[in-house]
Amino acid sequence: MAIFTDPIREHADFGPGDAEWLHLLVGDWQMVADLAFADLALWFPHPEHGYVALAHVRPSTSHTVFHGDFVGEGIRSDLRPLVDKAWESRSIERSSETSWSSEMALRVEAVPMVRNGRTLAVLTTHMDLSSSRMPSRLELTYRQCAYDLLRMGTLGLWPDFASPTGSRRGAPRVGDGLIRLDAEGIVQYASPNGVSAFRRLGDGESLEGRSLAEVTASLLKDRRMVDETLPLVVTGRMPWRSEIESRGVSLSLRAIPLRDEEHRFGALVLCRDVSELRRREMELVTKDATIREIHHRVKNNLQTVAALLRMQSRRMVSDEAKQGLEQAMRRVATIALVHETLSQGLTQSVDFDELIGRQFRLSAEVASPSQQVKTERSGSFGELPSDLATPLALVINELVTNAVEHGLDGRTGTVWLIADRTEADDGEEITVTIADNGVGLPDKPYTEGLGLQIVRTLVMSELGGSIAWLPRDGGGTSVQIRLSLLDK
Repeated sequence: MAIFTDPIREHADFGPGDAEWLHLLVGDWQMVADLAFADLALWFPHPEHGYVALAHVRPSTSHTVFHGDFVGEGIRSDLRPLVDKAWESRSIERSSETSWSSEMALRVEAVPMVRNGRTLAVLTTHMDLSSSRMPSRLELTYRQCAYDLLRMGTLGLWPDFASPTGSRRGAPRVGDGLIRLDAEGIVQYASPNGVSAFRRLGDGESLEGRSLAEVTASLLKDRRMVDETLPLVVTGRMPWRSEIESRGVSLSLRAIPLRDEEHRFGALVLCRDVSELRRREMELVTKDATIREIHHRVKNNLQTVAALLRMQSRRMVSDEAKQGLEQAMRRVATIALVHETLSQGLTQSVDFDELIGRQFRLSAEVASPSQQVKTERSGSFGELPSDLATPLALVINELVTNAVEHGLDGRTGTVWLIADRTEADDGEEITVTIADNGVGLPDKPYTEGLGLQIVRTLVMSELGGSIAWLPRDGGGTSVQIRLSLLDK
């Protein structure tokens, strides 16, 4: 999440890693907002506004106290003294009076985020106190956890650069389940969702008062498949993530060690049941493997057909029949090449530059076994979907063959393949040019052969593009194909 603007960077006197540390904070502070049942705002000094709001997060465990977005705006006059005090003292400051906003009683705390002995920003928490009911044990525990994390922020101990905060699929959140451990790894408190998660793994007893490491070890059936980071996560010793699987249930775990200036006094363990996510991922992996296998088998079958055509052509007495079978063999081999490429990847897109690079030279050589033909390629096709790659490869194969056989007409010459992929109003557009320096276009009308009929049909029907035959500057022929890649 980007939290700095250019004007802020001009006034920020950050050392190495300071900006990244604040980014890490904003990437992980949703957890603190959920634990504190409070809105969080991050403030940075500004010469005109006193302080400017860099970021704001709302809790998912409670309603927000700020319905409007104030990021980029200056600080309120009544809040500035508290933020000033926290900036100077480098300790958590709480407002001495309860403030009222929109008929809501608020308790505000200012927490300086200190790193390497320097205050980098001030985080404020805004909690609604208007509810008259007594807070539950869950709420009290959550708020204590939030305070411990913010206290670590004033010491530069949290966030930890070793803690993963990326959008890894199945990352646990506070509402998914929270377990608080003491320094020895004994469970002090487990939220109802946390207890339910371990019950689904097969643990039928209460978690409180037990070692989470021993509970987890008793649930493991095949210890050869255990993640090596699991022991350090379930004891709360390292800020890492791990996963445990038992009885068909997968549980994602994340540990956040709690420390002060001298030692580690506990840890938070967030847990989430990711069984359904892992099942769907396995289905996708299975489907991907099936699709790749299908492409592989289609490629093998097409290569078999090409081999049969080659064998049949050798038995032909007529040169015309032999040439027709050889052309059919080349077309089948071109389609097989696309399926071979698809069988090696995880997507249904083709790196067309790699594919056509092999085919372009081969097409010219096969079409001109007795003459010297030079090939030159420029531009880039990029990634193309398979439904476009197959007909386009066939079209290029036919046009290169036609350029060698009829354009150069037995002479020594050059065939060019030029790709130009550009942005268009409705997506992207590709212009493909196949040119030669041969005899040029005929003066009188001519009859299209099977190859050019295939080209025209594929370009118009399959590719939805246009094709034009033009004289080439300097002599020869230039064939230009235009087709659109519409945004999906």
